[in-house]
Amino acid sequence: MSNNESIKVLIIEDDPELLMALSIYLKKYGMETTCADEPYIGLSLITQQKFDVVILDLTLPGMDGLEVIEKIRESSNVPIIISSARNDLTDKVIGLERGADDYMPKPYDPRELVTRIKTILRRVGGSVAKENSSNFILGDNGHTIKFKGKTLDLTAAEFDVLNILINQKNAAVSREQLLYDSKHIDDASSIKNIDVIVSRIRNKLAKIDPNNSYIKPVRGVGYMLIDE
Repeated sequence: MSNNESIKVLIIEDDPELLMALSIYLKKYGMETTCADEPYIGLSLITQQKFDVVILDLTLPGMDGLEVIEKIRESSNVPIIISSARNDLTDKVIGLERGADDYMPKPYDPRELVTRIKTILRRVGGSVAKENSSNFILGDNGHTIKFKGKTLDLTAAEFDVLNILINQKNAAVSREQLLYDSKHIDDASSIKNIDVIVSRIRNKLAKIDPNNSYIKPVRGVGYMLIDE
């Protein structure tokens, strides 16, 4: 995965509403999704394209998801996250034993799925080159951000906003998205509160690099983080 490529996600899931919801949400975080509502289609796609991660349901038409994991592992080491409403501990154990990397019981917050994907890619090295070439690097604990090698002293709200901007770097992000996708900002907060938070982040970046501006305002939209 090169610096300019998005994370490529294959979702094997037969619930059309969930497929659509996950595709829309992951796209907001710079992830390119391909969907397959049947296991055989998903297996075929894996042989034809390169994916960074697979999101796999267990209850599928024609083939159980646990069997799909075995089929994938015959030809690919792509990370697999099981996404299942089956709460049997045995399914989880068997899935991990057969080669899955993570297990998420439904229902779950899609924000957690984004975090799980990024954690797995960091672990397997799928995004190492991408992160190392950046001025901004997410700390190993997932709760800190380093800028030019120095850990930023951020509030929870500042971390949320900067993390979202980093995930969509070099692309405009609306104030509304920054507000509603932040875990530590009340949804009832004013949009203007985002401007205050961004201003504080800018000041902290300027203390480390006063010669460059990394967060640019986008008229009528919101902000863009420039990181090349």
